[in-house]
Amino acid sequence: MPTNSNLQLLQTSARDSDLNEKYHEEEENEAPVKAKRSKTEDAGGEEVVYHPVKLSRSDLYRPPTAEELNQLKEAESLFHCSLLKMQMEELLKEVALSERRKQQIDSFIQTVTKLLRTVPESPEVEVSDLSWLSSAVKVPFLLVPKTTKGKFHMTPPASVDLIGSYPLGTCTKPRVMVDLAVTIPADVLHPKDVVNQRYPRKRALYLAGLAQYLASSSDIGSMLYSCLHGNRLRPVLLLTPPGKDSSSFIVRVHACPPPGFFKPNRFHPQRNNIRTEWYTGLQTSQSESSEPPTPHYNSSVLGDLLPRAHLQFLSAVSSQCSAFADGVALLKVWLRQRELHQGAGCFNGFLASMLIAYLLTSHRISNSMTAYQLLRNTLNFLASTDLTVNGISLAKDPDSTAVSGLNLSCEFHDAFQVVFVDPSGHLNMCADMTACTYKQLQHEASVSMQFWDNPTVDGFHSLLMTPKPMIRTSDHIFQLCELVKLQSSCKKLNLLSELMDHSGNYVHTALPYILSLLQRGLGQRIHLLTHSLSPDPEWSVESEAPKHKAQPPLSFGVLLMPELAASALERGPPADSPKAAEFRQLWGSRSELRRFQDGAITEAVLWDGESMCQKRLVPRQIITHLLQLHADIPESSVRYVGAMVDDVIKTGSEEESLLVVQSYDDLSRKLWRLEGLPLSITAVQGAHPALRYTQVFPPLPLKLDYSFFDREKTSRSLVPKEGKPCPAYITPITVICHMEGSGKWPHDRLAIRHIRTAFHIRLGELLKKHHNYTCRPCPTHLDVWKDGLVFRIHVAYHREPQVLRESVNAEGLLVVRDNEEAQALEMATIHKPLLTSTLHGLQQQHPCFGAVCRLAKRWLGAQLFGDDITEDTADLLVASLFLQPAPFTPPGLSQFFLSLPFVRSVATDYTEIKNDFTATRESLPVLFIATPKDKKQSIWTKRAPSVQMLQRVVMVAAESLKLLENQLMDSNQIQDVRVVMRPPLDAYDVLIHLNPKQVPLLVQAVDPPHWALPVINYNPVSLYMAELREAFGDLALFFCDPHGGTVIAVLWKPKAFIPVPFKTSQVSARSVVVTGEEANTVPNVEAILEDFRIMGKGLIKSLEARTEKWSL
Repeated sequence: MPTNSNLQLLQTSARDSDLNEKYHEEEENEAPVKAKRSKTEDAGGEEVVYHPVKLSRSDLYRPPTAEELNQLKEAESLFHCSLLKMQMEELLKEVALSERRKQQIDSFIQTVTKLLRTVPESPEVEVSDLSWLSSAVKVPFLLVPKTTKGKFHMTPPASVDLIGSYPLGTCTKPRVMVDLAVTIPADVLHPKDVVNQRYPRKRALYLAGLAQYLASSSDIGSMLYSCLHGNRLRPVLLLTPPGKDSSSFIVRVHACPPPGFFKPNRFHPQRNNIRTEWYTGLQTSQSESSEPPTPHYNSSVLGDLLPRAHLQFLSAVSSQCSAFADGVALLKVWLRQRELHQGAGCFNGFLASMLIAYLLTSHRISNSMTAYQLLRNTLNFLASTDLTVNGISLAKDPDSTAVSGLNLSCEFHDAFQVVFVDPSGHLNMCADMTACTYKQLQHEASVSMQFWDNPTVDGFHSLLMTPKPMIRTSDHIFQLCELVKLQSSCKKLNLLSELMDHSGNYVHTALPYILSLLQRGLGQRIHLLTHSLSPDPEWSVESEAPKHKAQPPLSFGVLLMPELAASALERGPPADSPKAAEFRQLWGSRSELRRFQDGAITEAVLWDGESMCQKRLVPRQIITHLLQLHADIPESSVRYVGAMVDDVIKTGSEEESLLVVQSYDDLSRKLWRLEGLPLSITAVQGAHPALRYTQVFPPLPLKLDYSFFDREKTSRSLVPKEGKPCPAYITPITVICHMEGSGKWPHDRLAIRHIRTAFHIRLGELLKKHHNYTCRPCPTHLDVWKDGLVFRIHVAYHREPQVLRESVNAEGLLVVRDNEEAQALEMATIHKPLLTSTLHGLQQQHPCFGAVCRLAKRWLGAQLFGDDITEDTADLLVASLFLQPAPFTPPGLSQFFLSLPFVRSVATDYTEIKNDFTATRESLPVLFIATPKDKKQSIWTKRAPSVQMLQRVVMVAAESLKLLENQLMDSNQIQDVRVVMRPPLDAYDVLIHLNPKQVPLLVQAVDPPHWALPVINYNPVSLYMAELREAFGDLALFFCDPHGGTVIAVLWKPKAFIPVPFKTSQVSARSVVVTGEEANTVPNVEAILEDFRIMGKGLIKSLEARTEKWSL
């Protein structure tokens, strides 16, 4: 059997040449300068026209400069082709700020700075006294506990400075954020304000005072509060300019203490700055030295002390590396596409800049490198360096109070999960990042590096232009909807000290412990556990700060190990092992002693799971059990998304496909062993989707109900009774039986057919004699009833297609000409069996391949595209997603994300295929697929789809994907994934509603009735569709869901209704219209609709003619 490594795919379709739309945010008035100006100062109002510059011959043919030679050499050595280099350069232009935008920002910054310098003073009051503040402005802080010591008064800032990415030159679109540091005067603060949230509260009060003053200015557009990276201790004020520029950029105002105001040693990771007695309100006898450390609180306050120092450091590094800003811009785009750039614990643009600066200062990369090289080396560093184990530091010569390099692991790693220390040696810049987020970052960097150099992958689009939301990168997803339940989780997990450290934010407190718990429980079943990053909240200055429970649900993504994820048994340590108690503590009452076949007696947990569909949900059982047991989170608060879409194919499980394959294997062995045939059998090959596990609804073993049939008099065959409901549909499973070549085979096509008929008869006799199988031979095949299934055996002779191509012309010469009959025979006897065996091999490597194919084909059928994207074409498209998944990973369990990536290949001779494709593109099908045996013609898509249908498939797929993602991720919506399976019927001209009793596959419908009614290959619907297409295919298009659809949709062909001159040979279904002396014919729509009813008598329930849509 060929392995899937031999499968080579090349699919192509029109791809948008524009870059991602999200970066196209320049206004219309930022267009390039035109070649013509209406006025100029020097011309005195006269119009000046610019003409092309005429170059001399020496200028035209001058040799390239050194810079141009370097660019050519760089493109040759670093990029796959010059196109990738140009794409990178174009992307950098798209995300860079225009000069006009910079002028707008500078002007607004000057306006804001002037306003801030005139902030009025207010009298000194207690911190808890808000009488000086207008009731229209609220303080952006959750006051838990309510009060703290300290005095506060409002006064103009000591200084106003630009910080962050804008002055550094690394600010990028689409969301332009300009940071402005406002220094709180020293007389407002006290050196001991670091204790008990005094400084954060004064910081919030100062921002509220600024908001109150700025609210009265007409130079300010909108004002909102937000939090820096989701940290509620660091509120910020968001300002936008007035008028049409309000959406161009946002100025983010930070309130900061004067540089050096607080001593850095106060913020050591092991120091405490939140007293238990103050936080709980209970009297304690603890001394300051015995108080629990508050590293996260310390890093929050320390972060406000260092932004200017960080800007100076990055500016110095940037000045040494010309490509620094571009390298940071590319890395920020990469992070944005993976949704890692914002939110609590994110890897933001500041960290991206610091990481590249670390690589430059540590001489891991060179200052002369290009932006492309900076990005590549940064991703390589991320993929190979685990900051959760070995942190890194930018501090070269830390002062005596800073954490030294020798103590880095024991000091910072004890307090934080991810460690990246700033140049001062005091601040861990990744303090809020969880280990799972960094592991996700590592995983994404590793995946990017794997496909970076692959010439068969569009590296630019995969790396920088393809969004990778959690819903598309995870096998299973679940959400914690009621975040308030995490309060009880903190109590159950005894996290009071951690809750103090996070200033009452129970979501961020409980999250690391829940992640650690789930990782322990899921163990080797998962490759990666990820979680959503809580978005930065934004609220009006007139509103109170939102509660912690007001944020969106926490989403968790799981990337599974397919070979272990579905195991129903969790085997633990031996009963006498010291680890047995730990195992029992983890699993609680689900753990029990079990004796195994090898004689071992160990702790074990057995999960529910009889069918494969149930076993795929074992991770769900583990997650809900652990959350309930250890975190006090009930199952009702967990919204689990994994395997939900499997519901639409539940009537056909993997077990049923396996039964079909096992029955086929047994029949194949028996065919090989048959004796008494004139020629020996050389090959037995399956040619049916069920034999590669991709049949949407695998054939089910049936027991005939003879009350539905009459016996036909001549052939004694069973035929359906008239007046009875249609009997159950019996799927014939195609098997190709190749006979050996011999000189006894005739060279006449008719004679070969007679010989094949004789073989069918003889095979039936031998199978009846030796195995007592019920057989019915026909001229074209042999039907064998076995195990409740019907196998349709076709005898094949390898030279028959060649014989069909040969003919003798009038001169008696032998002519070889390809024809449709020979192509159809080759497809049935050569290509389809080879495809089946190849995809069967792919199924062995990726157990969920079949399930993904079935889901994709179920969607195609439900959307009435089953005749345009055939089963074989759909299987090949899905196979490409497994063999070339970049930038994703192959699905670990069945995922249903309907994208059609039409430019792919895993062929070793990819370049040859691509060159041939480019040279002959006009004569090739619109959807091109190349396989090992068909590299140039795309036999799978030669007949369909058409350009129009392919465009509609892509459009509907995009909308279905958007709708499905909203359904699965929006906790406010009812989870009804069947909505993407319901086709829009508004576009069709006629709807033929079928009688459900005569639809044999009704049980497979998207919305089956509560009752279901259970002739080989007898499907009245498909037969009726074939008759309609044969009779009226030149006038209309016919669509129907092949899996139990009860509506046939009809769309008139506009060209068919153009009047044509009268001809007696072309009056079928047409009426004569006489205009003057001309007699023309047009389709007789009323007669055609009546023919629809007559042809479908007994099958049609009603016919709906949508005359309001016709323009005939």
